[in-house]
Parts: sequence; structure tokens; C-alpha cells
Amino acid sequence: MKGGVLLGVICFWRVLSFAQEDPVLMRINGKEILRSEFEYAYRRNSETKLSPIEYTKLFVLHKLKVDAARAVGIDTTLSFRDRQKEYLERLRKSYLVDTLVLDSCFRVLYQKIQSTHGNGQIQVMQLFRSLPQTITAKRLQEEQNRMDSLYRLIEGQPDIDFTSLVEKYSDDKRCQWIETLQTTSELEKVAFSLSKGEVSQPFFTPEGLHILKVIDKKEISVYEYVSRILKKRLNNLQFLNKETEVVVERLKKEYQYTLNHSGIEELLGRGVTTQTLFTIDGQEYTGTMFKRYAASHPLSVKRQLDGFIAKSLLDYESEQLESKHPEVRRAVQKYSEDYLVTEVTRQQIDLPSVNDRAGLATYFKFHQEDYRWKSPRYKGIILHCADKRIARQAKKLLKKVPEKEWADTLQRTFNTSGDEKIKVEQGTFADGHNKYIDKLVFKKGDFEPVMYYPFTVVVGKKRKGPDDYREVIERVRKDYRNYLYTYWERELQVSGKVEINEEVLKTVNNN
Repeated sequence: MKGGVLLGVICFWRVLSFAQEDPVLMRINGKEILRSEFEYAYRRNSETKLSPIEYTKLFVLHKLKVDAARAVGIDTTLSFRDRQKEYLERLRKSYLVDTLVLDSCFRVLYQKIQSTHGNGQIQVMQLFRSLPQTITAKRLQEEQNRMDSLYRLIEGQPDIDFTSLVEKYSDDKRCQWIETLQTTSELEKVAFSLSKGEVSQPFFTPEGLHILKVIDKKEISVYEYVSRILKKRLNNLQFLNKETEVVVERLKKEYQYTLNHSGIEELLGRGVTTQTLFTIDGQEYTGTMFKRYAASHPLSVKRQLDGFIAKSLLDYESEQLESKHPEVRRAVQKYSEDYLVTEVTRQQIDLPSVNDRAGLATYFKFHQEDYRWKSPRYKGIILHCADKRIARQAKKLLKKVPEKEWADTLQRTFNTSGDEKIKVEQGTFADGHNKYIDKLVFKKGDFEPVMYYPFTVVVGKKRKGPDDYREVIERVRKDYRNYLYTYWERELQVSGKVEINEEVLKTVNNN
């Protein structure tokens, strides 16, 4: 009786001690968050340079988004389950790789990178034209000619503002750092061959046509840092057989692997057995289990047995990973939650910001002042006419027709007999972008009349800004997304129930 009471007291104090070691830090929508979970997330985001109190806001908001994803059932989808399973398998595989064996492989790769590229990171900007696989020969030639012209311009004017060319002509306007194994081999080869400030000739990659400029360079990091990066990037293990042998031998010792010589001898002699072949951590693996494995591995019995032993040990180790390595459980949780947040954000914010026409139009209507141009532009149509009479008729006709139908109406009215009597150019024109508009609207410059169409007139009016969101659709989509995102986060914070133990929060990261 006394022994039972004493055991109960010991258990009670163990539970109490554990609770004190890892207390509840907060409750979010009724779910308890232990201090250890918060500390794991905080340390993984240490580059933010926030204090634990400051980071709490980000952590809580992240958890509220996870709850929002679960509320709409994203965590029950087949896509989520498959991704979670795939990630766990990759994680398990990485834990089954022997670090010492891989170390030599990484050193070889490090030396190869160092000898191939004298620098580890390069900051680049590029003039880039995306080329779809369905591009026509004519369009390809046009893009090539454009890039050749830009390169000749840069060659002729070494001090030209490369950034302004990127803003005007490039499909990729980023200034970004790249490093080896991060981009295509074609782009990597050119980038690492250039000096700081140097500009490449136009070149092709599977993505399109590029002209690179190197903005800055950083020397390659020390081996210990680089090896961590390489380990994350090398998904395909190039030395699997050698690694597997080392891991299997380690696991045999760790899990008290024991052979049953009688069963092994019968299997190797007769090809079949029902006896136990070996045990792992006291668990028996029989000839019947081997038979199922061998059915899908048509090799010699000896090689089948070696494979069965290795697979059994690796599978057993894999099953123990989450209990042996708490960081595995944390990593899977983080991956799952990050996916849920990404997917719910895509559904709640990204898709509406692109496809919600009514929402985009309404947002533009109430924020139209934000999209005004620095100087007025002329929105209308330029008419090059065969004679003065046609010019008068055309101007009169357009007064009765909606603006979006101008071009089609003019074509049907004046150019149907096979004899073109009018040429049209419709759009929104800034000062200095069209010589006809400059002369006829902004009253500057001059132009020569178009041959055979000597009477040029314009129809339209000056505008301080766009009339329709579709004229600046990418800007409106970006701003509308920011608006939706901010509103969504505010709604989550207002509706979420959050309780924080301030005393426990003070102890975070103190040890």
C-alpha cells in the first residue's frame, strides 16, 4: 500500500515537473500552445531580429490562419495528405543518411563548385524576354532583333542606366542574388563568367532570352556553411548503396539485431522457410514475411535476404524517428501549417484579387485618385485619312459610336471596298510618345504627313488618369490584394480568441 502511494507521489511530481519545464504559453481558439512549440518557431525565425513579445503577434496570426484553413477543410484534402506524406518520407530519408559518409561527398562537390566558380553568390539584373514553346519563327526573330538592338545600345553607351532599360523592356524586373545549383545551368554559366559591372551578350535558356548584368559578387562561404546548403538541395542521393550499408550496420547494433542461424540456413539451402530469420528490438521477422518481399524483388536468395534485412531495419528506424527526434515532429508540423496557410491565402486572397472583376472595379472606383498620372495623357484615336472629306466624316461618325467600337466601325465604314481610305491608331498617349499627338494635342514638335493619307486628325480627350481598372490592371490587382489581405488579417484577429500567459512569455529564450 505504501509502495503504491509512493509511486503515485513520484508520478505526480514527474508530471508537475514536466508541466513546469514546458508550461502552456497561450491558448488560441481553445487550443493550448506549449512554450517549447513557440520557442521552436521563434528560433527558426531568429533572422527577423524581433523580441519574443514582438514575435508573438506574428505567431498568433500564423496560427489563426492555420485555423482558418482547417475551418474550410483544406487539411482533409487529398492534396494536403499527399504532400504531408511525401515530406515526411523525404525527412525520414534524410535522417537515414549517414552524415560521416556524406561528408566526403559534399567536400568533393564543394571543391568542384569552388574551382568552377570563384565566387559563391552573384547579384544580377537582366533584360529578359519570356519565350513560350509555341512561339512562331517570326516572333522569335523579332525578340532576337530587339535584344540585339538593346545590346548594341548598351555597348555604344556604357554609362546607360541599365535599370531603366530593365523597367521598360524586361519581363523580369528583379535585382536578385543567385548561387550555384539555384538556377538553370545556362544562366549560371554566363553569370559566373562575368565580372562585377559586366554585361553579357544576349543568350538563350529554356525560359527565354537574356542579357545579364552583374551588380555585385560575394566570395563563396566556408565549407561548414556551404555543406548545410548543399544538403538541403541534393534531393537525389548519389551514393545510396554505400550509405545504406553504413546505416544498416549502425542500426543492427542500436536495435539488438539478432540472427536465427537455423532459419537463415534453411532459407539459403531450400529457398523457403517458415522459421524466424532475425529479430529487431525483440520483434521477429519470419520466412513468410521474407517471401512477400522476395516476390517483388527477383534476385538471388542471398541478395534478396540482404535487401530484406536492410529494408526491415530502415523501416523500423523510420517508425521510431518521431519519438527519437522531436525536431522531426516539429518539422512536419511546420511544413503542414505552412502549406495550409499558403493554400488558404491562395483561396481567400490570391484568386479573388485576380478574378473578382466586380471587386477590382469597385476598388478602382474608390481609389481612382491613386492611379492618376504625373502629367495628363490623351486617350483617343489617330486617323490618317485619304482626303479632308473622309476626315470630317470619320470625326462625325465617332461621336455616335461607343469608344470601344471606334476602330471596328471605321474599318467597316471606310475600308471594306479593298481600297483603304483611313488608317487608325487607338490608345492612351503620354506626352512625347507619339509625334502626331505631340503636335495636334500637346502643341509641340512636328511630323511629316503619311504618304497617301495626308490628312491626320485626332478624336478623344485629355485625361488625368485611367477611366477603367483594366488600363492599369496589374497595379490594381496588386493593391486590391493588399487590401483584401489586410482586411482578412484584421478579421481573423478580431474573431479569434487568444489568451497569453505573460509570465511564461517572459521566460522564453532565457536559457
